[in-house]
Amino acid sequence: MGQGFLVDTNAVIDTLNNSLPPNGRVFVASLPVLISEITHIELLGWPNASPLQLAPVNNFISHATLLSIDRAVVLKTIEIRQTQKIKLGDAIIAATALIHNLTLITRNTEDFSFIQGLSLINPHSL
Repeated sequence: MGQGFLVDTNAVIDTLNNSLPPNGRVFVASLPVLISEITHIELLGWPNASPLQLAPVNNFISHATLLSIDRAVVLKTIEIRQTQKIKLGDAIIAATALIHNLTLITRNTEDFSFIQGLSLINPHSL
């Protein structure tokens, strides 16, 4: 397991929608929030969202540490995509977690379970 935790886009959405079970909610709330830049893009790329809808998302992001898509993440993303069929955004998130030695917090563990060395926690299973 990594030394910290990277929160996937779906886990952020579940947190903001209060749809995590109590143990998952407490767990995510106890973490220093680290997210990938791709999560930042996915969260704010909501078509036709009003400022009122985006306010809690922007507030969440303002309290998060954003991990950049640097050269190491790019190279790891390429490696993952060369060996696995995976969406680009998911590959970037997985690569970010691996490069920074972080455990990925995600509801969609099956989307990442085949990636060698990636530690996962589903906040819905806590």
